Formats: sequence, structure tokens, C-alpha cells
Amino acid sequence: MKCHAVNGVGAKIGPDLAQASRGRSLFDLATAMWNHRPRMADRMRPLGIDRPTLSDTETRNLVAFLYTRNYFDPPGSPEIGKKLFADKKCVLCHQVGGGGAVGPALDALKQWTSPIAVAAEMWNHGPQMSQAMKDRQVGVQFHTALNGFQRPTFTGAELRDLIAYLGPATSGPADGHVYVLPGRTEVGRTLFTEKGCVQCHSVAGAGGQVGPDLAESTANRSPMEFAAALWNKAPAMTATMRQRGVAAPTLVPEEMADLVGYSYSVRYFTSGSISGGWKVVASAGCLDCHAVYGERGKTASDLTRLTGVDSPSAVIAALWNHTAVPSAAPGEKPVAWPAFTLRETTDLLALLQSMQRR
Repeated sequence: MKCHAVNGVGAKIGPDLAQASRGRSLFDLATAMWNHRPRMADRMRPLGIDRPTLSDTETRNLVAFLYTRNYFDPPGSPEIGKKLFADKKCVLCHQVGGGGAVGPALDALKQWTSPIAVAAEMWNHGPQMSQAMKDRQVGVQFHTALNGFQRPTFTGAELRDLIAYLGPATSGPADGHVYVLPGRTEVGRTLFTEKGCVQCHSVAGAGGQVGPDLAESTANRSPMEFAAALWNKAPAMTATMRQRGVAAPTLVPEEMADLVGYSYSVRYFTSGSISGGWKVVASAGCLDCHAVYGERGKTASDLTRLTGVDSPSAVIAALWNHTAVPSAAPGEKPVAWPAFTLRETTDLLALLQSMQRR
């Protein structure tokens, strides 16, 4: 916090870490932390700040904190939400302390504080709403009011403001859980198949190719932005599902949380190549100092005898705590700090963890 801000709170010497981590995986952050080391050290010395060391647990907690800063949306505006409720013509069908009566009264919904619950409700409501708008038996007055009216779409910000209005108007959250955090990833993986999502969508390349890859499409979205995108795309999705004979599934908030958690987690962890890791330690100059398999005459530790790096966060901590490359002796060429790409970082982590397992 002496150098960095998080969502605008803190110092301005370095980049805002919440913005710098937006949409990045665990290994993106690991790469940035390693590559940032020399420049950070140069900035800290004049300020008299000691470079901190990190344990496995501290690294895991720090990365989790940064990764979730953009997961939560800032508070919306109830005033703007009230105007949107009218402008988007929600009021023609739904009641909130008065209003239309074609659709369900929103006064009865108590979980609007949860973006995950919002996503589930909007997904489940979509087909019924589309059908009601087409049904000519709902009344002449309804159709007159909806003359030329199309199903509304929302941006993430608009949906955030709308929910800020609906929350107080519906007496706030009910007793019980409010689903805002990522759900159970393994359950989400199962639901992805059981609910039929896999027939049209892939996650990290595994699955159908009709719709977009969900791991990529959710990477830079908050849950509220995800809910808005799900609502906006629902008509096209349900039409495609009908053509393919796939029944549109209903989702309770727990299931929506599990599916979102699964799509987020796939991109968060990636797999590296052990053979690629050997190429990294050779090309980056690691073997100039580090020994392998008991090799003698090296100034640094034996990479094949590493301990305590049995998790990605432990490896990241070890890389962060790595001693700085020593200054060159007079007359010698300076040793450059090796910078890694994301692919090189994942390969290096795969190699170091494979050594731990031996």
C-alpha cells in the first residue's frame, strides 16, 4: 500500500493492483510479479522500503484478494434504477409497489442483493417473458402499451442500477444465503454437462462449438455483467436450443454459482509442460547458477532438490523470494534479469512441481 492502490485506495507510485489483475489468471499474476521485481526494487530503495518475503499461505491469500477485487460490482444508483424500470418498460408487466400485472410481482423477490441470484432469476424468467410478449390473449390494453416494444437489453451498469432500486423496493434480502462468491467448481463441471450447456458451449476448448467458450467470455466480466450478458443472449440461445432439441434448463442460485465458479476457475489454472520448463531454465540462464541432480560447482541451490513447492502459490512465493541477480564484477557484462512470458511461467511451474513430486 506504500506504492500501490487497490481500486483507487492507496499510493500512486505503482499501478493500481485491482486494475492490473483484472481478467488475469493465477499464472498471469505470477509472471507479472517476477518480471516486476527489478523495477520494483529500484523504486523501493530510494523510499527506504524493504522488499517483503511471502510464504505460501500469504501468497495464496494475496493473489485471491487481488483476483476478486473486480469480481464485485460497485454499488448502483437507486434513482437511475427507478428511471430504468420505467424507461425499459419493466413497469408495464411487473409490479414494484404498483405497476403492471402481466409478469410476476417483483415485490416477492427478496434475493436481489446477489448478482448470482439475479442471473438465475433472469435466465429462468426469459422464456416465459418472451412467450407472454407474443401471446395475443393477454389483452388489448397490454398490446397497445407494448406497441413497437422490444424485449429490453441491459448493460452491466444498467442492471446494477436496476438492482439497486429493486433491492430496497422488495424489502431487502431474505433470511439465508446470498450467493455472491464463486461456487463449487467440481459441481459446476458436472452441471455443465447435466444441464446441457456442453452441447453448445465449450470451456477452455472442451465442449460444443455453437456458442462462445465460456472460460473466455466470462474472463473479464463481473457477475452482474455476466447476468446482463446471459439475459441479452437468452432469446438467441433458447431459439438455438429449440432447433437442436435441447430443453432450456432451470437453475437455482446455487447451481448458477457453481457454473460461474467453474467457468472462472478453468482460466485461473492452466497446465504447463515439463519439457518446456527445462527449456526455460536453460534459455533464461537459471542453470548458470543453479545445480541439477547433484551437480557440483554451482553457486545456487539444486533445482531437483527443492522442497516446499507442492502448490502453485508455493512456487510463486519461491520465485518472488528469489535472491536478486548479483551485480556484475568490474569489467564483466551485467547479468540481465530474465523476463518470462505466461507460457514460460506455466512451464517453469510444471517443472518445479514435478521435481517436488519425486
